[in-house]
Amino acid sequence: MNNSSLLKAAVLTAVLVLLSVATWEFYVRNKGFDTSFDDDPALWADKRSMVYEPIDKATVMIGSSRIKFDLVIPAWESMTGNHVIQLACVGSNPIPVMQNLADDKDFKGRLIVDVTEILFFSTSPNNTSTPEKNIKYYKDRTPAQRASFAIDHLLESQLAFLDKDRLSLNAALTGLRIPNRKGVFEEPIFPPDFGRVKFDRQEYMTERFLADTNQQNQVKGIWDFFRRMSTEPPASGAKLDSILNVVKACVDKIKARGGDVLFVRTPSSGPFLMGEKMGYPREKYWDRILAVTGCPGIHFADYPAIDHFQCPEFSHLSQPDALVFTKNFIRILQDEKGWKFPKPVQF
Repeated sequence: MNNSSLLKAAVLTAVLVLLSVATWEFYVRNKGFDTSFDDDPALWADKRSMVYEPIDKATVMIGSSRIKFDLVIPAWESMTGNHVIQLACVGSNPIPVMQNLADDKDFKGRLIVDVTEILFFSTSPNNTSTPEKNIKYYKDRTPAQRASFAIDHLLESQLAFLDKDRLSLNAALTGLRIPNRKGVFEEPIFPPDFGRVKFDRQEYMTERFLADTNQQNQVKGIWDFFRRMSTEPPASGAKLDSILNVVKACVDKIKARGGDVLFVRTPSSGPFLMGEKMGYPREKYWDRILAVTGCPGIHFADYPAIDHFQCPEFSHLSQPDALVFTKNFIRILQDEKGWKFPKPVQF
């Protein structure tokens, strides 16, 4: 085969590949998919490396999934001129991340800790595995992994079909629901329009999810599934004291370096909120966090502007409600808690 034939074959191959990619991208976007980022340890580590910004320039968020859904990061940053560094981990206890920041002598910034009681006061290894994995990756990541992340970001920001959680072969295989064998545990699958991830690690529900009660009911069923599977009772006695002492030690380290810590209880509703009130009475858990640490706190139930939200699946805010929550959260921080931001905040 001469050089001309090789060139023609190469051009034809490139055209076919580009045509296939474009066709598949058009198909998945026509199905309602948009770009979504893999919320993996590499993305978390990218944000973790940003925590050294000056205290008046950035705010670090840790917690579980609620602060990822409920805080609209572009709105926060536009209103305040303050950079949000989102380190919350879905379905996880935030204390390992708090310990990691507390032990980092170079972290002297502002920290907001989102409290979801069933996770915050848990000592189950299942609820700490994700943050621990993320922290390990951050400490051990190599130059090759950093370069791979940069390439992944470039591609994921342009191509919707690279959504690993919904459009990969593994996702398709996971979607094949096979009856469980005895002793085999299979986690339920979230619907495709719940929990899309942006590059800043904010998550959101799509408009299609908000219009589809079947998807909402599917997620409600998942919460009920996890409730029935949980065998860990609410922490009490010495166990609760131990958790609070760990949190206080973390807070004291951060404050000693000139940092600042605030706790927030983001909204939930319906049966989920009722169960949280029964299992984790405010006076025994939320109030004790503030009393033991000496930190300020914002509980959504204390403010009429943010106490009325009805979460579509009982546990997270829709984007329109999250925007209202974000604006009022900023207002409370500024007017009541005395926070100052780089930009004058107008309401």
